Amino acid sequence: MNLIKNIAVSFLAGLAGAFVFMEYQSVHQNKNQSEVVSVKDFQPAANYQTMTSQSSNSNLADNVDFSLAASKATPSVVYINSISQAGVSYSYWDLLFGGSGQQQQQVSSGSGLIFSSDGYIVTNNHVVESAEKIQVLYNKKSFDAELIGTDPSTDLAVLKIKETNLPAITLGNSKTLAVGEWVVAVGNPFSLSSTVTAGIVSAKGRRINIVDDKFPIESFIQTDAAINPGNSGGALVNKNGELVGINTAILSRTGSYTGYAFAVPVDIAKKVVDDLIKYGVPQKAIFGGKAIEYDFQNAKKYDLDVNVKEFKGVLLGNVDRNGAAAKAGLEEGDVITKINSTEVNSESGFEEELSYHYPGDKINITYIRAGKPNTVEVTLLNKSGATTVVKRKIVSDGTTGSNLEAVDYGVKVSKIRDGIFRSIGLPENYTITHINRQRVKDPQDIIDFFSQYKGRVLLYGFTSGKQELPLSFYLR
Repeated sequence: MNLIKNIAVSFLAGLAGAFVFMEYQSVHQNKNQSEVVSVKDFQPAANYQTMTSQSSNSNLADNVDFSLAASKATPSVVYINSISQAGVSYSYWDLLFGGSGQQQQQVSSGSGLIFSSDGYIVTNNHVVESAEKIQVLYNKKSFDAELIGTDPSTDLAVLKIKETNLPAITLGNSKTLAVGEWVVAVGNPFSLSSTVTAGIVSAKGRRINIVDDKFPIESFIQTDAAINPGNSGGALVNKNGELVGINTAILSRTGSYTGYAFAVPVDIAKKVVDDLIKYGVPQKAIFGGKAIEYDFQNAKKYDLDVNVKEFKGVLLGNVDRNGAAAKAGLEEGDVITKINSTEVNSESGFEEELSYHYPGDKINITYIRAGKPNTVEVTLLNKSGATTVVKRKIVSDGTTGSNLEAVDYGVKVSKIRDGIFRSIGLPENYTITHINRQRVKDPQDIIDFFSQYKGRVLLYGFTSGKQELPLSFYLR
């Protein structure tokens, strides 16, 4: 009996204790909330200016409206599918009965911009470089696209679809774009079409060493607008909806947005696009010397005076013996301060200024040597060391049933139709580097070989996805 009484008393005491504790917590919490409200509502006079400033910034943020930019840019951004062969898939029955399997397709996506109303589309080179077939999705329609040309040095490419009266994007000016200015990114991240994000210009003239080319041009616009995989080739526009850059890359350890995104300036893109449409290849004005950053370390390396007030300009490093710079009398260790009337103060700025010129252009270089300023005229050259523009040459060959084009590493094969290459299963945009262990550099090498040779053939090269693919067959 005593045991039951003790349990009952303990239980009731516990309930009472819990009730008192809950009441205390409720009163204490209400007291804290009341204190927070009073602190919020009654600011000391000393904090009035700070409070007013915060209110002003809040109103400024409320007044930021990107709907105009979005409405102007979104209709000009398209979705791009890049289709390539991913290999052969074998079923159980193929393995059991010796079947040939099924060719698997790999599809990657990106963004593109309508650059002209008659169907020219601009995107990144890396979006389409591995493609054997390219599709442009616009206005709920699918178009097969022709690859007009690519420029790996700026990571740009131009496509063409058979459509007219398209809403071409309005071009802006990247030179006058200011750090801190609002920008809007439009693209198709993670296959989500017509996505709009906003941010500011974080920096200009960024060089991040992502372009894999002998003559890279990197002078990126950096922005914190959210850009993710799939945004590549999309638009970076100002608040007026004018194109200022083409979204190209992100800096991230995860592969997704972390606040660092980069776009090719529209002023660089305009010349590249014009070149690709007109000539099929970009017109590179080669200076014949490597500009590097002019700073304390490099100045010391070239035995220059390091006790200067300011390191202004770029330092001329390696100079090609027969290049344009050497012919004009420039030497290693010269400090270049101007191209024509434009001051250059970084490697990326030097590359960007050169990108606006053509082979044969004459430019004035202002430089400092041994503490004395000088000016010299430099005639820019093309990749072959001449002053003429370079034109794309594509040869249509009936024997192989394909188009042949000389590229840096061999001969590229495209538009395969009835002929030898289709019969042996050569993939679209395959680059031939060797035939029977002999190097090939010109389309005529291939035409001569296949029009005369009979017997076993070993074809060596790589696919559009840069995968090595040797082929062995017999010619009768």
